[in-house]
Amino acid sequence: DHWPRGKLLGGSSSINAMVWIRGHRDDYNEWGAENPGWGWEDCLAAYRAIEDNEAGADTWRGKGGPLFISANTSGLHPLVKDYIAACASAGLPFNPDFNGERQEGAGNYQMTIKGARRNSTARAFLRPALRRANLRLITRAQVTRVLIEDGRAVGVEYRQGGETRTLRARAEVILAGGAINSPQLLQLSGIGPGDLLHGLGIDVRLDNPNVGDHLSDHQGINYTFRMTVPTYNDELRPWWGKARAGMQYFLTGAGPLAKSINHGGGFFRTSPDLTRPNMQLYFQAFSTLLPRGGERPLLTPDPFSGMSLGLSNCRPSSRGHIRIKSADPLAPPAITANAFATTKDVSEMLAAVKFLRRLAAQPPLARLIAEELRPGPGCVSDEALIDDFRHRSGTVYHPSCTCRMGPDPATSVVDARLKVHGVAGLRVIDASAFPNLIAGNTNAPSVLMGWKGAELVLADQP
Repeated sequence: DHWPRGKLLGGSSSINAMVWIRGHRDDYNEWGAENPGWGWEDCLAAYRAIEDNEAGADTWRGKGGPLFISANTSGLHPLVKDYIAACASAGLPFNPDFNGERQEGAGNYQMTIKGARRNSTARAFLRPALRRANLRLITRAQVTRVLIEDGRAVGVEYRQGGETRTLRARAEVILAGGAINSPQLLQLSGIGPGDLLHGLGIDVRLDNPNVGDHLSDHQGINYTFRMTVPTYNDELRPWWGKARAGMQYFLTGAGPLAKSINHGGGFFRTSPDLTRPNMQLYFQAFSTLLPRGGERPLLTPDPFSGMSLGLSNCRPSSRGHIRIKSADPLAPPAITANAFATTKDVSEMLAAVKFLRRLAAQPPLARLIAEELRPGPGCVSDEALIDDFRHRSGTVYHPSCTCRMGPDPATSVVDARLKVHGVAGLRVIDASAFPNLIAGNTNAPSVLMGWKGAELVLADQP
């Protein structure tokens, strides 16, 4: 798998698919069961304060906050309505707001798009604050370790322009490197699995094997179809189509380049016995099976009218880990995703891909499908379907939980105030601190982490 990271202002909110999904309320009630202040009601209040939702304020949505959320109800590909109708025919009703009273159903995703431009956290939060006297922004720099003296974080070491420099903290150090870089930095700083660090010649400041452990990620797969009606492939494959879409975007702020590729989606349960959705759907009037030579596959629309129906598991039970491979801070860490390591994850994904097939067979879509291309009609048996998703599925770029929150240092890295167990003056405030993975895209709960983390920092100031 390719695991990209947002190494720019705004982090991964500057490179993601812009889908705004909070997750299911019970996800947060599970967080709050052991972590005071992180239950659903607390998190809902924070979300409503964060949002400036185009759909307006109600019991669930916020209005007037710093982050504009597009309702994403116009400019959608015509196939979206056929997808939603097919979902209804398959027993998955229309849902106008996945962040509302219920999550289950099919519909359009809300987006972090404002004025046809990506509304990253850098645009919404950082840029308005750049003129503040108490803010200094350092770019083109890479933090290499946290400086620890007598059990307290006192600053950071970083590299910039070929030089190694240090910054001393007046109060505390906050890591927000994400689910890959934050555990990597802690391990480089001597906080992590003691045997690993000792073997790499790193002084062990705190032996905590949970640092980099509990890696959770949503695993996704697409089923691809040749269509009898035009899709974005027809528009964006030829050079003149790309040029026209570019002109349309720059002149009018409309067209396919003004949207995420995920125009529609949904949430469903693979068993009626479940109390909440365990699978997420993605609809794309677009396909990328046949790359041109020298091009990345995802940048090349297929030379035919194609459609993709995708899904990912919401709450996988498989766990991986992040481990540094050397004391060199510029060396990438080893990422062990360990997807589909449990029978539960395999059986749920098997049921999910069968639902995809059933969805494609519903009249609103079936009448428009010429053929299934991937995995293809020959992939029928349970064994073949399992083999297919084991080989073709991959990350949907939602790594989390590698510095997970919890009250017990034996099973976690930070406490409910996001302070690192056993080290004074050090917090981790990003997706790595999720206690468990939520059902949905992880941008919204990552923003939530930043918002509530800032409140905790301010509340703890003397």
